[in-house]
Amino acid sequence: MRIISGKYKGKRLTAPKKLPVRPTTDMAKEGLFNILRNHYNFSQVSVLDLFAGTGNISYEFISRGTENITAVDSHYACLGYIKSIAKELDSNIETVKSDVYSYLEKVKQSVDIIFADPPYDFTTDQFTKIAALVFENNLLNENGILIIEHSKHTSLEESPYFGNSRKYGGSIFSFFEK
Repeated sequence: MRIISGKYKGKRLTAPKKLPVRPTTDMAKEGLFNILRNHYNFSQVSVLDLFAGTGNISYEFISRGTENITAVDSHYACLGYIKSIAKELDSNIETVKSDVYSYLEKVKQSVDIIFADPPYDFTTDQFTKIAALVFENNLLNENGILIIEHSKHTSLEESPYFGNSRKYGGSIFSFFEK
């Protein structure tokens, strides 16, 4: 995997093979960040990266100037890898070892952008529960957005908070807003 834009553009990162992850493709990341760039000043946003895995998305935000990033994952080795890369990039990513649903139920801090990349084999109910918890607990700042990455075989359009979606290869980003 590599960082596709910003301060660390082109930097290659090699995650340990033992991590249970599926990093977002470069093509999909480029499309996502082109969309976000039109709505946000990256140096002024706060980001919550759920099911963070390798931290791939967090590094893209860091490279573009975001300083307030929290990465949540239940896998200890994933968080260790994120911490090591954040240190290498001379950046700070707050890491939280937690089940994402438990985290969303107890966290009190709101952010501008929430990115969730759960396993593609989640049920529609598991995906929509993420959106429900985010909006029921008011975890987005005004004009904030929730983005859930999922496979093309899943549709999240029935969620009351669904705005739109974009397809990149086998991946879809669904966008949710107040």
